[in-house]
Amino acid sequence: MVSGLPETVDLTISGPTSVVQTTRQLKDFTLFVDLRDLEMGEHRISIQTENLSEQLRVQMDPAFVEINIEERVSQEFRIDPELNERLLAEGFVLESMVADPNSVTVTGPKSVIDSISFVKATITGEPGINESFETEARVRVLANDLTKLENVTIEPEAVQVAVGIEEYSKEVPVALSQSGEPPAGIIINSLEPSVENVRIYGPKNIVDEIAELPVEVNVADITAANTELDIDLPLPNGITSLDPEKITVEADITVENELELPEGA
Repeated sequence: MVSGLPETVDLTISGPTSVVQTTRQLKDFTLFVDLRDLEMGEHRISIQTENLSEQLRVQMDPAFVEINIEERVSQEFRIDPELNERLLAEGFVLESMVADPNSVTVTGPKSVIDSISFVKATITGEPGINESFETEARVRVLANDLTKLENVTIEPEAVQVAVGIEEYSKEVPVALSQSGEPPAGIIINSLEPSVENVRIYGPKNIVDEIAELPVEVNVADITAANTELDIDLPLPNGITSLDPEKITVEADITVENELELPEGA
């Protein structure tokens, strides 16, 4: 593969007016470089012309170019999808991004392939994203300083990316407290929730301030025959939802006898 060739050069022609005007109008000439006898490596070569009238004087800028002939190589790279999280709606976070396929084959000069540090598939969109979605993203190959690398082919050039968006959340412990009085003859030894933690959802500034979820258990509803209570969890101010929304609390109790008889009676 050849690198270093400019896409265009400035060509100045002079000579008889009619020949100059005809050449400008038809533009049926060619500029080229002859690489047939060159080996791999760096070379300084001249730009040549073809099909220009001998009556014309020609100047080119540049007249010579520095090129590099290298081995053509192909290598597979894993794709790193990316999304500017400032596009997310307030209170939502990026949960996952999965590219399909998750890798691409990049072909180009060996020096360019060796300089690839990142292979990105950048997802774009309008601000205010608040739900998961799928989209097509073009693939770019970047050097270590994040400059885009040219003179390569990427297969495929675009991939499908599944983006998972969730409302901001965290887990907090359940903090049980007793309310009311147990029925006569019932002693509450301990209360045990069916889950130790619940997940709370909402704006980050509110969620981060909550260290635990207080849950009151009305022990007046506990009896010797029913030691399990289903409790709807309270929704703290500013929190949008809980998972789970309800828990079961099991009470370890002692039932007192109304009359204790002496041993052996």
